[in-house]
Amino acid sequence: MPDFDLDSLKKMWQEQPVQKKYDDTEILQMLNRKSRNYVKYIFWISVAEFVFFSALGLFYFFRGEESTSFIKVLERLGAQKTPEVESNFDNAYLIVKILSLLITAYFVYKFYQNYRKIKIEENLKGLITRIIKFKKTVNAFILISIALLIAFTSVFTAFIFYALNTQNIEPKSADLTIVIVGIIVSTVLSVSLIWLYYKLVYGIIIKKLDRNLKQLKEIDSHS
Repeated sequence: MPDFDLDSLKKMWQEQPVQKKYDDTEILQMLNRKSRNYVKYIFWISVAEFVFFSALGLFYFFRGEESTSFIKVLERLGAQKTPEVESNFDNAYLIVKILSLLITAYFVYKFYQNYRKIKIEENLKGLITRIIKFKKTVNAFILISIALLIAFTSVFTAFIFYALNTQNIEPKSADLTIVIVGIIVSTVLSVSLIWLYYKLVYGIIIKKLDRNLKQLKEIDSHS
């Protein structure tokens, strides 16, 4: 009986060719399916956001909450409530809200387009290009959402000074400082919360898309 040689057995085992579990075509199809699903998740999240903020905007608009907040700030600074100022503010607020909803609806449509255009049978380079474009669209959506919040705050602040100017009122410096600091703090806090929300909700999905993109580029470099 020949001697048992463990080292030779190990060497023979290590030299055995390792068969791939999946070939590149199968991996591409799996990554394509996953990428399509991730895009679909973002699409449905954006739809839910659009419906939620539309309903919320209508609710506050008919209750006049924003107008009431605006009047309270004016009264604190010594200004009087006038129909002209209130009407101008309501009109400006309505324009900003409609613009916000239109932009959100546009991005919902763009996300849907991205979802429809990613096809299981799509070639590798086409899929990579679509994922990169989709990531840019998501980033644009996040930045524009933050820009709209800042725009609304700017309109709110501009109308405060407009009302004070039309009534020739010079508010106490302490009251003016409190209002300005309050606006700045609330804006920074709101922007931070929006950024955190998008990083948590969209960021998780984008990270998974990034992993898919990295794998796709590796397949592309070997082909």
